[in-house]
Amino acid sequence: MTNQATTQQAGTGTSTSTAKDTDTDTGGTGAIPAQPGPRYEEAQSVIPGAGPAPRPGERATLRLRGTGSDTAPEEDEPARYAPEWLQLREPADAFARAHDLLDPLRIRLADLPKRADGFIIHDIGCGTGSMGRWLAPRLDGAQHWVLHDRDPYLLHFAAVASPRSAADGSRVSVETRRGDVALLTADALSGASLVTASALLDVLTREDVDALAAACAGAGCPALLTLSVAGRVELTAPHPLDQEITEAFNAHQKRGGLLGPDAATAAAEAFSEHGATVRLDPSPWRLGPEHAGLTAQWLRGWVGAAVEERPELAEPADRYLTERLEACAAGDLRVVVHHTDLLALCRPAGGAE
Repeated sequence: MTNQATTQQAGTGTSTSTAKDTDTDTGGTGAIPAQPGPRYEEAQSVIPGAGPAPRPGERATLRLRGTGSDTAPEEDEPARYAPEWLQLREPADAFARAHDLLDPLRIRLADLPKRADGFIIHDIGCGTGSMGRWLAPRLDGAQHWVLHDRDPYLLHFAAVASPRSAADGSRVSVETRRGDVALLTADALSGASLVTASALLDVLTREDVDALAAACAGAGCPALLTLSVAGRVELTAPHPLDQEITEAFNAHQKRGGLLGPDAATAAAEAFSEHGATVRLDPSPWRLGPEHAGLTAQWLRGWVGAAVEERPELAEPADRYLTERLEACAAGDLRVVVHHTDLLALCRPAGGAE
């Protein structure tokens, strides 16, 4: 999944840790600390999450249900998304998200009954916590974020790099839960003020999206689900192979029944069927010379997924990739990667509007 690497599939936690009282230890800087482990600096390397998974024929996304048990991922399952990839794409994600969805979200949150502990926000597939770093400082009022992910390594970074104050200076606290989105239910979301996710929907099946919509509707909480791939890219200057690569990549996104570029539309339908008011807004990456590192990784992953889907493209795609990377290095390449953000305003619990 080339440009949807922000999430490890996550949901209700099978184990929980808390970072409510870690302000002194972490400083609450909102920045991901220096990361131990492998680095991805070679020119031809692809950071895990930016391209096809290392296992032959396996997508670069985490399975929704752990093969070891129904409640937890396998302990030895390799990471699908490196923190380096998530950190590389975070500025582009932040700029791309549909800011126009914030006002209707703020209005809905302002209408909720006041709670002593503030808003309870569940971030599904949080990765290193970029959604919280973007959204928490844009909302007024105390907030408690529940960060869900299957990867404990990413959960650590999400916790220590979480923001500590809201837009009005109110306290922001956080806890982490390791688990699987397939286990998310209305009961798990009981008391939630909001469910968020970034780059999640396109790595779900229709069944998973229906279950997520049902859980949010059952809990009566809105959902802000951002950066779902739309299946369209624009590169300058146009190349005869652009369309073939795009079509092959989109087919790769749909392997195993995943929604890929159909995700935002399918989610809008699912939430609407549960009585939610749904709004879709564009959230494109606009990558120029200042994003050369991200663009190069995205290109390698995008083309790599296309070739994995259609091996007969390997030879022309290799030449294509070389040309595109040369243009990127020279500062001559600009790319628009289209995404879609979704805001679903579910009916509050009890049916009142």
